[in-house]
Amino acid sequence: ERRESTVGRLLSKPVASAGFLWAAHTFGAFETLPGRAIFVGLCLSYVGDVALIFSQRAPFLLGLVSFLLGHVAYSVAAVMHGVEWLWVAGAAALLVPYSALIYMDLRPKLPDDMLIPVVAYMVVISAMVTLTLGAAGAETALVVFALGAFLFFLSDISVALDRFGGAGFGNRALGLPLYYVAQLVMAAVCGLFLPGAGA
Repeated sequence: ERRESTVGRLLSKPVASAGFLWAAHTFGAFETLPGRAIFVGLCLSYVGDVALIFSQRAPFLLGLVSFLLGHVAYSVAAVMHGVEWLWVAGAAALLVPYSALIYMDLRPKLPDDMLIPVVAYMVVISAMVTLTLGAAGAETALVVFALGAFLFFLSDISVALDRFGGAGFGNRALGLPLYYVAQLVMAAVCGLFLPGAGA
């Protein structure tokens, strides 16, 4: 990452990202419908990881769409399990102003053709965080789900600042570990959907 080596990333990121797919499998992702939804999200994230190895606009957009759909899959998993809508509303009341501040900071730095994709992405990831908090409201053990979503949110802020704000390597040095921790947490959440796991 420090050297921004495409070859180095090609040799390391696909292997590292395969780790969270394997982790989800070992945690029983295929045993429940929410677990399968999370596995779909992890697969989409894998595609996004490979796409973002490259710096051109087309791979970046592919990565953006892949991660956006991954967040949709995580949101679907939360709704499949069941959410406490009052928790969702409370989380939205806190998160929406924070997301708006991030957008206001990024807006002057965004190319015009990236405005709609970035706004759509921010809406979807914010919705994911609020819905996973709603799942935690419905079942306390799923606070881990919300933690993973929030770590993902922070990681994506790091990516946005790096891509559009020129934040540099220090930002990536924080964001990349956050991302992989978030994905491993998501993989572990699959085990919490198993019968009796949250008891």
